[in-house]
Amino acid sequence: MRRRTFVAAVGASSVMHPLLATAQQQQDDPWGAAAGYPTGWGSPRGMTPDKRVRVGNFSGGFESMMPNRTIHCGTAADPWRDKPRTDIRYRVNGVTKSPDDYMAAWPVTGLLIARRGEVWFEKYQFGRTADMRMTGWSMSKSVTSLLLGITVDSGKIASLEDSASKYVPSLAGTLHGETSLRNLMNMSSGADIVHEQGNKTIYPAALTGGPRTDIEATVRNWNNARRESAGTRFNYNELCPLTIGMVLRAVNGMSLSEFAEQALWKPLGAEADATWLTDSHRNEFNCIGFAARLRDWARLGRLVAQRGHANGRQIVSREWMESYSRWEANEAQVKFGALGTPPRAGYKAFMWHAKADGSWPLFSGAQGQRVLVDLATETVMVQTAVGEEGEWQREMFGVFQGAVGVG
Repeated sequence: MRRRTFVAAVGASSVMHPLLATAQQQQDDPWGAAAGYPTGWGSPRGMTPDKRVRVGNFSGGFESMMPNRTIHCGTAADPWRDKPRTDIRYRVNGVTKSPDDYMAAWPVTGLLIARRGEVWFEKYQFGRTADMRMTGWSMSKSVTSLLLGITVDSGKIASLEDSASKYVPSLAGTLHGETSLRNLMNMSSGADIVHEQGNKTIYPAALTGGPRTDIEATVRNWNNARRESAGTRFNYNELCPLTIGMVLRAVNGMSLSEFAEQALWKPLGAEADATWLTDSHRNEFNCIGFAARLRDWARLGRLVAQRGHANGRQIVSREWMESYSRWEANEAQVKFGALGTPPRAGYKAFMWHAKADGSWPLFSGAQGQRVLVDLATETVMVQTAVGEEGEWQREMFGVFQGAVGVG
């Protein structure tokens, strides 16, 4: 595993590296600007605890720290037309604001607003630029969902009611192997797991723990005692998408990155290569780890807005895309308002919903990564960020509503 490390000669200079800085220096420079937005594991060691390495890590640093695969783009990108708008406005506490005001208030690294091929707003800060790949964190689950849809369309998966073990025999007799694909994609496996606590085991075992990380063993060996019957309760965790990833590799006969390149990235007309973090066996840690330029994240949003059609072709079937916005009788546990935690939301096949009618699907990742889509107007907004403290989501939806309302 390749990792960047920090070395400092204690007492050698009065200008200290931010990771060794005083509390006052850290307060004045929380994001590591003075050090050029460094990368690394930080202190305490981990992927997100240290703010001073988030900017660098979230825009390419992770690729130098952990094994990854490249998803290559094609020779010609599906173009965007630059049509800047200055009339996007929203109101918070009686004050009218602009997207620039929003970015100035919160630790947003990039913001892009587009509609029907036109980019209305695009801006970066914290030294980030348009040619940088931005990690999506759990927005990667929504990429997995698109790949699942393409695979279902191909007929390689007969039914979402099939258990994972039908396609991955090594999972036979295990909790996740005997869970239906529908319940896996809806985070309803019944596994006895709490997300934050489970990650303390899953991440070292399957991604960050060095040369013996193994996704398949982590899924296969998880505690097989169910907390409740599958399909009973929405319980967000990383093992459900990792199991779906195993199924997709098995039925397609290739890595997720190879499949994504052939079936999604090149057909989509992406403008640049993407990457996906992997374990030591080069299996994608597909619950997170997908990184792409903002304009390519926006192309994925445009694909959703256009019901699976992009770059002159139907990449994902309209039936699969429209299924995101409806809940079947055996999906009551993930309907809008049924998740049990505020804010009110819905979930379907690794896609979140901000409206009860399913008209605002979104990709959502830790520390403020989002792709929001308004199906009626085909407006797309992409945000990458390095923090999720405070009431930023209220303003984010305000910005998006302001964009949706522009005629």
